[in-house]
Amino acid sequence: MSFASSLLPLADVDFAEANWLLVVKSLVIFAVILGLVPLILLLERKLLGRFQARYGPNRVGPYGLLQPLADVLKLLSKESYKPEAAVPVLWAIAPALVILSATATLAIIPFGDTVDDKVGLYGIDVSIGILYAFAFGSISFYGLLLGGWASGSKYSFMGGMRSAAQLISYEISQGLALLGVIMMSGSLSLVTIVEQQEQQIWFVIPQFVGFIIFMVAGFAETNRPPFDLPEADAELVSGYNTEYGGMRFGSYFMAEYMEMIVVSGIAAAMFLGGWNLPFGIHTPALVGVLVMLAKIVLLICFFIWVRATLPRLRYDQLMSLGWKVLLPLATLNVLVTAVLVVVL
Repeated sequence: MSFASSLLPLADVDFAEANWLLVVKSLVIFAVILGLVPLILLLERKLLGRFQARYGPNRVGPYGLLQPLADVLKLLSKESYKPEAAVPVLWAIAPALVILSATATLAIIPFGDTVDDKVGLYGIDVSIGILYAFAFGSISFYGLLLGGWASGSKYSFMGGMRSAAQLISYEISQGLALLGVIMMSGSLSLVTIVEQQEQQIWFVIPQFVGFIIFMVAGFAETNRPPFDLPEADAELVSGYNTEYGGMRFGSYFMAEYMEMIVVSGIAAAMFLGGWNLPFGIHTPALVGVLVMLAKIVLLICFFIWVRATLPRLRYDQLMSLGWKVLLPLATLNVLVTAVLVVVL
């Protein structure tokens, strides 16, 4: 037996161990994010109450802390209803596609550095990290459009068409906004981009324009106010999710908050140094997780602040902003960054 063949069992053991470790990390990250979603929902309702000079939830549990649990139980206990005009299979699959999109994208967000040079505090680190995020993020487009069309309702269909046009329009600007960071770092891996900001300035300083464009496009991609036109109550009743109830509606609702975490996580990793503190201060791996979560929570508070402050745009204003303002500005930012990278 050759020396190489004698090493095969050892290689199989290492490969199996790495796979199990990857599965465990993925489950832990998903559990943490799943636990954060109801807490973010409570945080939003509390902050909106303070912004609007009212109390917010304060009845269920001490200080209203059990309100998210009551909301989940309410959705779980609702009767499952399907409209007569709906296409049954496609109508049921649509919310699952949105959840799949948000969950798969969470895998590339780096929450911390490696521990003992063995275990990275992230799901996966792929060389095409940000392309992976956009690839899976595009699946949510099908979930919204399919849900609107398969419901058999004109309001749902109009909401689905609005969401399709909105996501396509703003995804281009969002991708171009990240291109400047990619050119400066020379990598598509979010882990590598965060590591490069450890000894350098955070990319939000040279790429401030790209950061603003990314965040504005992030509001549109997550259907958050003032860009919540696919769910406009005033003219569409509720948009693409009008005919959904119970946990199918809850799936759309939960996916929106998971996508907020995804957008905030990508912004924190690519622009705000990820798990690093400013001025090159070294952070241990577990402390870095808290730093990263704090940045994500602050960006989510910014989402909530904008919701409480700005009114909803008209749909023509929404599309004009995307195509006539953000897209040319993002393209100009890429061109200027390319010139500076080559020259300097």
